[in-house]
Amino acid sequence: MGVLSALTRGLVRGADRMAEFTSKRGPRTFYKSRGARPTGIITSSRKFIPVQAMVPEFVVPNLEGFSLKPYVSYKTPAGTEEPMTPEKLFSQVVAPQIERDIEEGVFNVDNLEKYGLEKTQEGKLFKLYPKNFVR
Repeated sequence: MGVLSALTRGLVRGADRMAEFTSKRGPRTFYKSRGARPTGIITSSRKFIPVQAMVPEFVVPNLEGFSLKPYVSYKTPAGTEEPMTPEKLFSQVVAPQIERDIEEGVFNVDNLEKYGLEKTQEGKLFKLYPKNFVR
């Protein structure tokens, strides 16, 4: 690549986007360990003070005698379970609650929000009957 073409490329594309992004290239607040949460605070004199409450604590179960490996091969056959549908979700989650309330005699048709159904779906991108997410 010639000097003229490199200069043109630099003017058109800006800085080299394939170079490694380091703390020298980033803003003053950028640290190389991006993505990791800090385990302390930095004082005004740029001294790091570790805070024990900010250190993550990993709770690992005892895997003694556990025979499975952490790797799953791509050659394993596909699962036999059918994908989850709204009808299946309703029959497994909401229907038992409704049946239990009918047996106890506390079922009320006007209070379907208790089971996750919403009164109106206006202005929603996806219509959810019943809503299957946690607010």
